[in-house]
Amino acid sequence: MLTSNLGYPRIGLKRELKKVTEDHWAGKATMQELLAVGETLRRANFEAQRSRGIELMPSGDFSYYDLALDTALIVGAIPKRFGWRPGDPVDLDLEFALARGAQGAQACEMTKWFDTNYHYLVPEIEGPFTLTQNRSLAEFQFFQRALGVKTKPVVLGPFTFIALARNASGRPAHELLRALTPVYAQLLGELDRAGVEWVQMDEPALVLEQPAAALAALLECYRDLAPAKGRVKLMFQTYFGGLADAWDTVMALPVEGVGLDFVRTEENLTDLRNRGFPRDKALGAGIVNGRNVWATDLEAALQRLEAIARHVPQERLWVQPSCSLLHLPINRSLEKELDPELKSVLAYADDRLDEVRTLAKGLGQGRAAIAQELAENQRLRRSWRASPRHTEPQVHVRLRDLKENDFKRQSSWATRHERQAEALPLPPLPTTTIGSFPQTADVRRERDRWKRGASAEAEYKEFVRGKIRELVAFQERVGLDVLVHGEFERADMVDYFAEQLQGMAFIQGWVQSYGSRYVRPPLIYGDVSRPRPMTVEWFSYTQGLTEKPVKGMLTGPLTMLKWSFARDDIPLEQVAYQLALCIGDEVRDLETAGARVIQIDEPAFREGLPLQRRHWPDYLGWAVRAFRLASSGVRDETQVHTHMCYAEFNDIIEAIDAMDADAISIEDSRSAGKLLGAFERFKFERGVGPGVYDIHSPQVADKERMKAQLRAAARFIRPKLLWVNPDCGLKTRDWKETAPSLDNMVAVARELRQELKTVMG
Repeated sequence: MLTSNLGYPRIGLKRELKKVTEDHWAGKATMQELLAVGETLRRANFEAQRSRGIELMPSGDFSYYDLALDTALIVGAIPKRFGWRPGDPVDLDLEFALARGAQGAQACEMTKWFDTNYHYLVPEIEGPFTLTQNRSLAEFQFFQRALGVKTKPVVLGPFTFIALARNASGRPAHELLRALTPVYAQLLGELDRAGVEWVQMDEPALVLEQPAAALAALLECYRDLAPAKGRVKLMFQTYFGGLADAWDTVMALPVEGVGLDFVRTEENLTDLRNRGFPRDKALGAGIVNGRNVWATDLEAALQRLEAIARHVPQERLWVQPSCSLLHLPINRSLEKELDPELKSVLAYADDRLDEVRTLAKGLGQGRAAIAQELAENQRLRRSWRASPRHTEPQVHVRLRDLKENDFKRQSSWATRHERQAEALPLPPLPTTTIGSFPQTADVRRERDRWKRGASAEAEYKEFVRGKIRELVAFQERVGLDVLVHGEFERADMVDYFAEQLQGMAFIQGWVQSYGSRYVRPPLIYGDVSRPRPMTVEWFSYTQGLTEKPVKGMLTGPLTMLKWSFARDDIPLEQVAYQLALCIGDEVRDLETAGARVIQIDEPAFREGLPLQRRHWPDYLGWAVRAFRLASSGVRDETQVHTHMCYAEFNDIIEAIDAMDADAISIEDSRSAGKLLGAFERFKFERGVGPGVYDIHSPQVADKERMKAQLRAAARFIRPKLLWVNPDCGLKTRDWKETAPSLDNMVAVARELRQELKTVMG
């Protein structure tokens, strides 16, 4: 029996990778300095795993931006618009260009990695594949040379790569997979000659529902790889769900191991019992949670591991996390202010490795060998379960007393639309932004000083009011139609609310969302309630500065839920409804304070969708109702917006319509218009803001490109329902890009108002 890890957080305990990467982008750090920090982090990550008894340690799980993008570069899937030709360098400059855009070349699309809040760069397949470089080999040799050890290279599998890529070649997926297979064969052959024993081939796409033809193509691919890989053994690694109908195909593959997630679903254990496991394969048993921070119930996990071992001998068993630990904070040592009792029942990435080692020891040497660990784990769990902080009776009373009318607006959208047009006179193609504006160094500095107690609250609030005054003047000068207050008081769109809600805790652990964007997911530990208004003061101050409407800005219940580490002792549906009650109270208070437009952001709505369609109806049912519970308690004249970004939601457009928002803003700047097709097919009859420029690129938004996008949108959406806005908040941008981009955006809207005047009536 062996202990294994699938992947380790790459950001650094103190966000070292973020700091040096952004310094490099700003011209403050050389490429050599960036690479040096990367080497230091890889060494530290390795030692953290080795010191915790992990025997099969990954390499190649480190990336300066994203592993899917790394793979695209490795196999030569580089869009022609970046000017790369076979034989040209494939380096970090090229990687950053694909991720962030380059002059004249739009960045690659970004979307969610399955149902997580991690975003990957969508590979674009245009031409033939070629092995440009073998990063897996380079990383293996780095650890062999620097530390004298053989690692387990992690490679994104060919089937998943094709499944997640954008196919711009016009060739069927099975043909692309067949064309890609020789490149993987070459890569594996080089690893074989270097002495690699095991390769972890990540194929999470197999937990999605796959048609028979796709499974046949998978089998053909791995049969073709078998002779080329030589002595290299493949661990075919899945996670985030069960194999379902793909079980028999996966078990028949000519691979030496299969990795399964035994945390996320019961299906894999059921299939293991009922369908058996091949005698010639190792089983990677994902037994501790790589997605949430609640400490493992060691007794329950050991029982599960013992059940697995009845079907797979210990000598063919790997004990490991359920998925890469990329999705967890690194170490609890930074949690200096967290309640000790709460902290004692949490497990970050390093703790998960300790749990893996403990469980492997318990299975291999017997329960007596870990009796002390089992007893302490149960003691802490009992103490936490007995804590009165879990339950707030009034929250349960409110949930019990909900009526069907609490989930409905007073009138239909058509009626509301007419009343809102009278109450909120706006020009055609009204312009607005998504909410946040650049969080410049002085904003971060003053917020940090206030939180550390280095400045008084009154002083900090006056600073924020000053930033709001400047922003209102800027927005009025630019000519935006619906203004925002800029969210200068918010470090994060979820953290800000979590700090003010009971039942949620603010933690110090950082997790990568994409590139150099890291977040600190709050912890939902008990019943959630809102002691007092959270945003009304800032809204009221801003609205008092202008005659133009100011949007009230809120984060929706689904996003609060998905972007937090949720409690695991009650159904997620109940947690969502608790959050919806809190947001609904804030919505009504904003309306009372004079808000005529209220935006409830739900970028995680699609993210929460189960990976297999048969589970969709249940989730969509309560997710839609949670949003409606949060948004329905206002008058017809009050316009409710929602915002969604960086997700595929064409197939849930009916559910989005059922949310009954008055308008939705989406990301369409990197998606090449493909999201708009959903609005055409469904005949969506609400306001739509198809984000017209990419806020994740440091380029100034181009007027002609924005015009083209709006003209394309007008073919799918009635022009009188179109809004004009960026694709997401502007928090991460610099003013040198933001100001001219918004100038261009407003100018485009004004020009197109004349062009589309006839069709708008």
